[in-house]
Amino acid sequence: MRRPRGEPGSRAQRPTEGATCAGPGESCEKAWAGRPKPLVQGHAAGSPAPNSMLRVLLSAQASSARLSGLLLLPPVQPCCLGPSKWGDHRPPGGGPPAGPVKGLQRLLEQPPPVEQATLQDLSQLIIRNCPSFDINTIHVCLHLAALLGFPSDGPLMCALEQERRFRLPPKPPPPLPPILRGGQRLEAALSCPRFQRRPQQHLIRSLAEARPEELTPHVMVLLAQHLARHRLREPQLLEAIAHFLVVQEAQLNSKVVQKLVLPFGRLNYVPLEQQFMPCLERILAREAGVAPLATVNILMSLCQLRCLPFRALHFVFSPGFINHVSGTPHALIVRRYLSLLDTAVELELPGYRGARLPRRQQVPIFPQPLITDRARCKYSHKDIVAEGLRQLLGEEKYRQDLTVPPGYSTDFLLCVSSCGSVLPVRAQDPFLPYPPRSCPRATRDPAQRVVLMLRERWHFCRDGRVLLGSRALRERHLGLMGYQLLPLPFEELESQRGLPQLKSYLRQKLQALGLRWGPEGG
Repeated sequence: MRRPRGEPGSRAQRPTEGATCAGPGESCEKAWAGRPKPLVQGHAAGSPAPNSMLRVLLSAQASSARLSGLLLLPPVQPCCLGPSKWGDHRPPGGGPPAGPVKGLQRLLEQPPPVEQATLQDLSQLIIRNCPSFDINTIHVCLHLAALLGFPSDGPLMCALEQERRFRLPPKPPPPLPPILRGGQRLEAALSCPRFQRRPQQHLIRSLAEARPEELTPHVMVLLAQHLARHRLREPQLLEAIAHFLVVQEAQLNSKVVQKLVLPFGRLNYVPLEQQFMPCLERILAREAGVAPLATVNILMSLCQLRCLPFRALHFVFSPGFINHVSGTPHALIVRRYLSLLDTAVELELPGYRGARLPRRQQVPIFPQPLITDRARCKYSHKDIVAEGLRQLLGEEKYRQDLTVPPGYSTDFLLCVSSCGSVLPVRAQDPFLPYPPRSCPRATRDPAQRVVLMLRERWHFCRDGRVLLGSRALRERHLGLMGYQLLPLPFEELESQRGLPQLKSYLRQKLQALGLRWGPEGG
């Protein structure tokens, strides 16, 4: 039988989202006047008590649609029981607050206790009718049950949760993880941005389980980049890269080879693979004119390993190669690398008689501090060492961050007389001549240059024992240019507790070189 339009709880009177009036020409006040009055509105005259409200709910047993109408609340998300979600919910356009919302919210705040038998009847009523509720009414009943204190593991909450889950669309089963072989596992691990920094054993195991055809150039490049980026000097993995390069020589171009060779120079590791160097020489001879930047990158890695092939040097110092790279976007960096290679030829290859970089093409090798030093300056010991030297020697007897020809930076530089006295630096020429003189130093300039080199933790491979290739190259070249080096390892610096201990440490280091200062030292 069709329900009268004005009967409380009928679908005709359910508020719809966005509706402000009942119909054309009807005011909002008039439209709301015909709706059910609030079930609980404090203690105002005529307001039903909580038990009365429950009896109204229980009176709806004959019709689940009527119960749904009596429990009507605005659509909300499950478990949103806070006042901000329940309080003062007004219909769009302004109007009286929704009575059932306030009634349910204040039900437990009323003084009269709710009879247990009444709650049980309500529970059975909802359990019996919930299969016919829509998802919105089920959410409303869940809120009502929570407000009335029904246990979460009781029959009412379990029945409602079961119905709620039944209404939800089924989730597709998760896809089965693919079965990855050794090479695929290696690539997946190296491509993951959250891959741990020190997973040597995982990498070794994946590499050992891989078949030869699975070790593609892409996988090996990822492995090489991972080792170089995280300073992992792992011989077994590096030897695998060297062997792969030798075996796949014919299929590799210089752009791939530069990435495979990068970790060897950076990690200061010469592989045991006997064909490693002959293979690189053949690749350079074949590819040098095709990719100039890749060519000099390969030579830079070999320079750090003190393994420069003469034939490749002849080619990159030739006028044709220099003119070719001068018009490329990488001209400046190529000239910087060529300048460093020329320095290596000058200092380390006395038997080389081929072409050299013209003087007009030379540029400073490292015109500014390295990126890693700039990024980690706040972790450096440089400031405290500088303060220790200032208090120990005085500001005029050392120079900090001085770049000496052909472009190597020094942490701290001292000028020392022939008798060991530390001299004011500004009264001396702090630079030794470059290229170095073949004859002994003139007697009028007997001062010696001592360079204090900080060896910070990030200047080493991850094992903390082997200097990175670029650091070893700088120290090697400064020593060949005639500077006396005084390394300050990070382990020793970190063991000093405070400035007084550090000053004592520096005093012992300088005195071990025979240096004197103060009144007795001049």
